[in-house]
Amino acid sequence: MRHPERRPRALLSAALGLGLAAALAFAAPATAAPAPDAASPAVPTGPAAAYNGSAEDARATKAFFDAVVKSVAEKRAQNPGAQAVTVVYSAGSAPSFRSQIASSTRIWNSSVSNVRLLEGSSPDFRYYEGNDPRGSYASTDGHGRGYIFLDYRQNQLYNSTRVTAHETGHVLGLPDHYSGPCSELMSGGGPGTSCQNAYPNAAERTRVNQLWANGLAAALAKVS
Repeated sequence: MRHPERRPRALLSAALGLGLAAALAFAAPATAAPAPDAASPAVPTGPAAAYNGSAEDARATKAFFDAVVKSVAEKRAQNPGAQAVTVVYSAGSAPSFRSQIASSTRIWNSSVSNVRLLEGSSPDFRYYEGNDPRGSYASTDGHGRGYIFLDYRQNQLYNSTRVTAHETGHVLGLPDHYSGPCSELMSGGGPGTSCQNAYPNAAERTRVNQLWANGLAAALAKVS
């Protein structure tokens, strides 16, 4: 979900490490802003135009998914007795959205069976918060580096749990489909700000289960 607006108000100067088993690291989003002191952060004014997605977004989603699966596979190779396929995240850099991230996690964990999200140390990806003219997004460079960025203004214009669950859907392998109905989580901002649905539909749940069954098996074959 991306919507053009004002330039970001600050830069996050520190580079934070992503706890991949292979010791991969990534730079924090350049447009991330420090966490505000107030419980309800101030947001910039300005219109929010609909974002229609692009082929580049589809490729980036696959790259992010592949990187996360690789990280999980490397951890499982080190602990082959693990029963559950768990993707670990950190919400420490998005303190204003802890509630939404927790809700998104519960939604996905209750919706799919082949993968589980869990907050913890040695994260496979991180959440960040701040102001960005692109709105909220999942980002990767395709080399084991990725994060989810949650934009303040967009999360006040749209259902914030839907935004968070939508972006988390990218980590789990789902691309944007902005022409879809509100009942489709990955339609994102397409149905407009009145859409309150934060749950994936049956087709999205099935697709995530398929991706994690097949994608993880392929990744395990490479690292074993």
